[in-house]
Amino acid sequence: MPLAIHTEQLTRRFGRITAVDSVNLDVPEGALYALVGQNGAGKTTIIKVLMNLIPATLGSATILGENSSDIRGKSYAQVGYVSENQENPEWMRVGAVLEYLRDFYPTWDCRLEQSLVKQFELPLDRKVKVLSRGMKMKLALASALAFHPRLIVLDEPFGGLDPLVRDQLIESLLESAAESTVFISSHDLAEIETFSTHVGYLESGRLLFSEEMSSLATRFREVEIVTEPTHPLPSPLPPSWLQPKSSGALVRFIDSRFDEQNTAADIYRLFPTATNVQFRALSLRSIFLALARKSEEA
Repeated sequence: MPLAIHTEQLTRRFGRITAVDSVNLDVPEGALYALVGQNGAGKTTIIKVLMNLIPATLGSATILGENSSDIRGKSYAQVGYVSENQENPEWMRVGAVLEYLRDFYPTWDCRLEQSLVKQFELPLDRKVKVLSRGMKMKLALASALAFHPRLIVLDEPFGGLDPLVRDQLIESLLESAAESTVFISSHDLAEIETFSTHVGYLESGRLLFSEEMSSLATRFREVEIVTEPTHPLPSPLPPSWLQPKSSGALVRFIDSRFDEQNTAADIYRLFPTATNVQFRALSLRSIFLALARKSEEA
């Protein structure tokens, strides 16, 4: 499958601090890929290396088949990039910003621009400096979508936005997904879960997993067991069992490698008196929290 983004052992250090540590990342063309992780995990650093805003210390990265270190000038005509702290000339009016950008993109679509202006209710005669944060993000996204980019890169675009604005941005992304690959970093896990096809989890600069969202949802389950009170819990427990807790006859844990047959076999081996076993699916937020807590415990 063709890849829109590919990294091999990508590493970025700032002095003695390793912000990105040997990351191997593949983003298929046409994917809606979400990169998640705690603040400081290295998400923005990866994006900056991909966009050739900072160099890699070691390893390599390519976007749309081109080495990221070679991306400049016309190469950006295929990539729509929006960052959390997006900047536009504060002194310019909204309409002037869009007019100024048109000449830089051979595929700029004036009809699409007009549609986005209408959809986002952008005030063309208003200066950028008086816009709200939400309106500035709408302008940034309109600028990134109007030229039909092959790749859309979004770095924390939803931070601090009200739900209505987030919904509008996501709706526009989904409309563009048919012709573009979307790569997004965000803490807004509930929103990401509704539209992402792939997800990667970054922790302290390391990519712990990268997979299809459907696969992730299948392999994580909350497990609840009713059994005779056991203190302490049997040891050792399978390493894939996260946050095991017991309260009287009730035992709970999260299985990060869930397989109904194998999980059940482990349960009855360790808890032979179990009388009731239940499996429940988890939201992306619950999975994220379970992994974050595992890291804190470690």
